[in-house]
Amino acid sequence: AEGTADMVRQMVGDEVPLAWCGGNGHGGLGTNVEAIMGAIDKAWSEAGVAILVDLGGAETNSEMAVEMIGEPRSHKIIVCNAPIVEGAVMAATEASGGASLREVVATAHELSPS
Repeated sequence: AEGTADMVRQMVGDEVPLAWCGGNGHGGLGTNVEAIMGAIDKAWSEAGVAILVDLGGAETNSEMAVEMIGEPRSHKIIVCNAPIVEGAVMAATEASGGASLREVVATAHELSPS
C-alpha cells in the first residue's frame, strides 16, 4: 500500500489528497478499521474519498469504517474493489484532472476483470 501511494504521489504530486493503510495493527497482514478511518480523515476533501481495496476483508473493514464515520461524510465515501496499483494510478489521474468522485470510481472499476 505504501509503495503504491508513493508511486501515485510521484505521478500526480500533491494535487490529490492521498492516504494509505495496511496491516492488522499487530504487524500482520490484513486491515484495521481504525487505521482505515484515519486514512479517510487524512485524505478527506469535500469532493469525497475513494477507498481502493484488494480483498474481501479489506472491503468489509472499509465498509465498517465508512459506517462508523457516519453522515454526512459517509455519503461522499465510496469503497472501490479494483486492482490496487492500476486503480490507484488511474483514479488519482482522473481526480487530478477534476473528475467527480463517481467518475474516479468508474475509471478504477473499468480495470476490474469481468
